[in-house]
Amino acid sequence: MSLSLKVGVVGCLGRMGQAIIEVVSKTDGLVLVAGSEAVTHPKVGTCIPGTEVIITPDSNSVFEAADVVIDFTPPGNTAAHAVLAAEHKTALVVGTTGFSDTDNQSLDIAAEEVVIVQAGNYSLGVNLLKALTKQVAATLGTDWDIEIVEMHHRHKVDAPSGTAVMLGESAAEGRGTTLGTLRTPAREGITGERLEGSIGFSALRGGSVIGEHDVIFASGSERITLSHKAENRTLFADGAVRAALWTASQKKGRYSMMDVLGL
Repeated sequence: MSLSLKVGVVGCLGRMGQAIIEVVSKTDGLVLVAGSEAVTHPKVGTCIPGTEVIITPDSNSVFEAADVVIDFTPPGNTAAHAVLAAEHKTALVVGTTGFSDTDNQSLDIAAEEVVIVQAGNYSLGVNLLKALTKQVAATLGTDWDIEIVEMHHRHKVDAPSGTAVMLGESAAEGRGTTLGTLRTPAREGITGERLEGSIGFSALRGGSVIGEHDVIFASGSERITLSHKAENRTLFADGAVRAALWTASQKKGRYSMMDVLGL
């Protein structure tokens, strides 16, 4: 397959950045043209391992060089990257979680100019779990309590995870409302009884856990658990690269991984 898409990766030496670069290098029709890291990173100015691409501290140059940029950097960078995507007419695939309202607004604005794919999780399995969660929540009554439990490695900075929130949104949608209406704050101390129909979250952190999510539906007499466990980061990188390829044939707008997968 001939070259069709130039890819840039911001945060190219992070855990996900490295996994994405490995998948890009093995994918026909893609070529890595640029990568950036924080100005303080000791590897800035050197080549991305296994390539001749120089690591730059300048995200602008990444968007300028690429047809699509993949972004799994920490929360706080998204708004600036969305502006750069719109300015350079570069498609943007975002896997960052822990968004602020400003971040979401910036993506909406950029989507008026370019293709934006944003998802809390790029795994096929998780997106199937999302669809199942909505279906089960729609089938069961509010006498079935919904709890979402997630666990990640000790270095994760946001909680609950973007995937957990995404699953909560699907459960709320299945019940015909929004997560903001049903969400229970983190529990600590004397919290009182659980409110019927509410959706609760528990976030666990420790070790090197890549990602585990359970959606628990509990009634007075039985319990249903939908579960997903990530075995390695390649599955997320595979999904993000698949989304990057998908952007080439889409009209400008904001999309999710559910759109990419046709679910």
